Amino acid sequence: MSETERMMAAAVQALESKKAEDVKIINIAEISSIADCFVIASGTNRNQVQAMADAVEETLGKEKIHARSIEGYAAARWILMDYGDVVFHLFDRESRSFYDLERIWRDGKNIDPKFLQDF
Repeated sequence: MSETERMMAAAVQALESKKAEDVKIINIAEISSIADCFVIASGTNRNQVQAMADAVEETLGKEKIHARSIEGYAAARWILMDYGDVVFHLFDRESRSFYDLERIWRDGKNIDPKFLQDF
């Protein structure tokens, strides 16, 4: 398992521990230079979305992996967490539907989050 896969596996477990909804991973490495993968997840309200971001940051921090930047935390409608190779997009339901990143990045390869749990 690569370092990126280990990072995503730990982060997906952290998201699931906070009851994240509809977790999706899109590999964009072949179509973009901004990252290798996007991890997209939803929460039902501001507090849950912030808790999801906190869980990712804490989990990866324990592995000495730190975000380059985190944006949108205060409003928590769309929190973007840039970890270099992996960018996390944590949304409330309304914002996720509005921005529809899955459609915009549909040329990427979908990775089943359950695949990462096997490692």
